Amino acid sequence: MNLKKFFSVIFILLLNNNVANSVTYNSNPKIFVEELIQDAVKTLSDNSISQEEKNLTIEKIALENVDIQALGLYTLGNIRKEVDQNTLEMYQKSFQKYFLKSLTSRLTDYSSQKFEVVDSIQKSSNYTIVNSKIAESVKSPEIKIDWRVYTKNPDKPLIRDLIVEGLSLARTQKEEFASILQTNNNDINALIQKLEKFIEN
Repeated sequence: MNLKKFFSVIFILLLNNNVANSVTYNSNPKIFVEELIQDAVKTLSDNSISQEEKNLTIEKIALENVDIQALGLYTLGNIRKEVDQNTLEMYQKSFQKYFLKSLTSRLTDYSSQKFEVVDSIQKSSNYTIVNSKIAESVKSPEIKIDWRVYTKNPDKPLIRDLIVEGLSLARTQKEEFASILQTNNNDINALIQKLEKFIEN
């Protein structure tokens, strides 16, 4: 399970039915996730929305509701403490573009899938786990998805990770990035180049 699948799951659940305007979701983590899912289903069921509009929506909603900066730092691992600020900023810019392109390049119509938010567990003042599932269908079995919602700012929850069938997708991506770094003498520029190559293709 890699970051592409992480992006795909986020895409399924983060689309919004209004490209032009920002939407403020409920600050309660469970309702926050429920509202995102409702908007996703509504958008994916609307045949009047063009591919371009969906792409713009993905980028906009991801930027507003996913903590991309924190995700980028986490997946980079401890090497982030060793690189200079300029290089770190270069990586973050590349990671964000990579993140957004991965979302928009993996559009799939999941409007027929049934999503359900089951429960939520507040782990601390900063984190809440929201439990959800994608119902079983002819094409796939039931999939359990736990959302790690960051709530340091109680008025603005942010998604930090998805745990699909017990597997942290952010952690998996961190391991993949670590493998790239290890095979390139921990040269962060090699990782940035791989991200940029994906962006350009």
